[in-house]
Order: sequence, then C-alpha cells, then structure tokens
Amino acid sequence: MAERIYRDPLHNIIRLRTDSSEGRLMMQLIDSFEFQRLRRIKQLGLALYTYQGAEHSRFAHSLGVFHLMTRVLERLQETHPISEEDRTAARAAALLHDIGHGPFSHVMEKVLGFHHEDLTVQAIRSDETEVGQILRAYRTELPDRVAAIIEGDFKPSFISQLVSSQLDVDRMDYLLRDSLMTGAKYGIYDLEWIIKALAVDPDNDRIYVTARGLYAVEEYLQARYYMFRQVYYHRTLRSAEVVLRATLERALELTAQGAEIWYAPGTAFAKLLCGEQLSLSDHMEMDDSDLLFHIKQWQRASDPILRDLSRRFVGRRLFKAIDLDMPEEERGAFLEAARRAVTEAGFDPRYYFIEDQAGDTPYSAYPGKHAEPKARIYVEDSYSRRRLREITEVSDVARGLERGYEIRRICFPPEVKERIYALYHDEER
Repeated sequence: MAERIYRDPLHNIIRLRTDSSEGRLMMQLIDSFEFQRLRRIKQLGLALYTYQGAEHSRFAHSLGVFHLMTRVLERLQETHPISEEDRTAARAAALLHDIGHGPFSHVMEKVLGFHHEDLTVQAIRSDETEVGQILRAYRTELPDRVAAIIEGDFKPSFISQLVSSQLDVDRMDYLLRDSLMTGAKYGIYDLEWIIKALAVDPDNDRIYVTARGLYAVEEYLQARYYMFRQVYYHRTLRSAEVVLRATLERALELTAQGAEIWYAPGTAFAKLLCGEQLSLSDHMEMDDSDLLFHIKQWQRASDPILRDLSRRFVGRRLFKAIDLDMPEEERGAFLEAARRAVTEAGFDPRYYFIEDQAGDTPYSAYPGKHAEPKARIYVEDSYSRRRLREITEVSDVARGLERGYEIRRICFPPEVKERIYALYHDEER
C-alpha cells in the first residue's frame, strides 16, 4: 500500500494513503506552501511562557483534525451514505481550516483587526495560492465547496458541523493535544467513545450523539470549560500577550509618526509597520519568526518605550496581573487609582496599564438553547427509541455549563506591584 506515515504525539500514527487520487490530493495540500507555513506558527501562541512544553504547531494540530475527520467519516458511513465528493471536501476542509492564522494567531488579529477564518477562505478560493491551485486542478468546484464547509454554508449541513460546531473535530483535537503538550490534565476526555457514539440525523441534516455517548460528551464539555479557565485564560499567558500587543502597537504608532525604527526592508512585515494594505500573499508570508526577529532588534531601539517593552518580552519579564474580583460599582474608582499609580511611577498607561478582558462577551463552555440550532448538541435520551433532544434537556452537567463567566484583569509593570496591590486590598476592605 502506498502511504505516508506521520508520527504524532497525540494520535501516535497518522496514516495517509496515497494510492488514490483523493489521497494524492491530500498529500499535495500538505506539501503546499501555505500548509507548510503552519509549522512556523505555534498552536497556543505564547502559552510556552507558562507551559514550557507548549511548543506544538498549527501544522501538527491541523494534521490531527484531518486524521479525526477521516475517522469520523468512516464511522458515519457505516450507517449513513456520504458521497465521495462530500468526503473529499470534508477532509480538505479539516486539513486547511487554520491556514489563515497569522503570527502568534489571535494576538495579531487583535492588533490588525482581521479574522483568520476570512483569510483561510480567501486562500482556498484564490487562483494565486498553491492550495487554491491544487484544489481547482482536482475539481473546478472544489475550492468553493471546501470554503462553504468552513463558512458553515455547505449542504449537507452535518458536514460543516464536523468542522465547526460545539462538537467538532477541531475541538476534539485541540483539547487533547493542548492538554498533552502543556502537561495540564484538564482537557482529557473519552475521544474513542464519542467517535463511536456519533451519528447523522437525516431528517434534520445534523450530527447527534447516541444515548451511549452522553457521559463522554459531558466529560468533553467539562474538559473544554477547565482548559479555558486554567490554560487558555491563564494570567501569565495573557500577560505575555499583553506585552506583545503593546510592543506591536508602539512600533505601529512610531512608524505612523514618521519615527525611524528598524525593520527588514521589502518584507511583508515592513509593509505592515508602514501602514500599507497587505495582500493575501503578504499575510501568507508572515509567521512567528517575523515578529520575534524584529522584536529582538527593537531591544536596541532609540525609543525608550519600544526598547523596554521588547526587552521585557524577549526576557520574559512580564507584567503582573490582578483579577478584578470586586463589585462592578467599585471598579471605576479602583481602575482610576491604579492607572494614576502607573503614571506617577513614570510609565505611559497606554502601554503599561492594560485592561485584559478574556473574550468580548462572557464565555460559556456550552451556550445551549441560546445558540443557533446548528451549534447545539443533540443526544438520544433513550436506548429504546430514537428521540433526539438538546443536551441541556437531559444533562445537569450541560445545564450547569450554560451560565457564562467573564474574566477581567489589569496588567501592569511589576515595579508598581506593591502600590497597586495595596490599592486592591483597600478595595477588598
């Protein structure tokens, strides 16, 4: 059998058969410029500042999602017909779902105001990218079909749900992978039992979980809750992101003012700093190394703020963080006093006093009935007959996870830690 073998720390062996036209298509997509770039983008951004083992890449994660999609499709095909064309599009979508990510993923999105999903779809549909050319050469309509799956507009809808929903192969992989690589055990759940329990509801064109899988899905939802609370929203990780974001914003402000700061001329990152509109190929050129290389050079910048922030980032001398665990009516006075303390210590609060809010809206591990129908999880509530219900109707665990939570923090230089801690404790009293 002609095949490729990828050794994976999570799935052990990811086997890609290359003795079919579909297998050769997947091999070409993996070898493309845009997909290989994911080797140079860390899956968890700056989590390695907290969890030293979190060095894994978007490349490894995307291969894992592709592997799980292949397994899930094989399971579903035992009881529900799936056409060869839909299978090909689904596997390609799982493989390519993250190719639009920028350097350090979500940090760059916040600074530049773009969404990686939009760039992913552009790259898939483009005539100029390798992935676009490979997909179109295989079948003319394939780029649009793959993009539609990622956008959630594909029919049958259950295919899109496998890529993006409350129970999709993307989350199935990253929870276990991130848990393994960080050493945090919060993300562990019974993957094999969930795959075994997945099925297609043909009447409503959606994925559901058979009765035997309810407890495994409850475990999965709890794993997601704890990974966000303990890993993805960890204060040290968020502090590292705050310092990186402040460094980039200072560099952008200086170049907008006409100040001279060092950058590698002729590169996509140079265009970004100079405020030029980036093309798709510019975005596809950049990865984590571009930011790190420039920030290392900025440690010698003439601007004291840029120089200081760059040194803090490179040397992991991060900001301190305090959760704003106080009544809403008391926050305003505390924030004003804390901001004043930072200013009086000689720091520009625009870069050294950052309010960090984990998500623009309160986060819930499972939005339940508040979510749009395609984002809900449906389960069988009986072994004797197939009656499907939204999971919160039958699960106390899922109901408990509906309630959203919100994390709000302030981040500031450790040099003013004692003054702000004193203010914080005054508020507590």
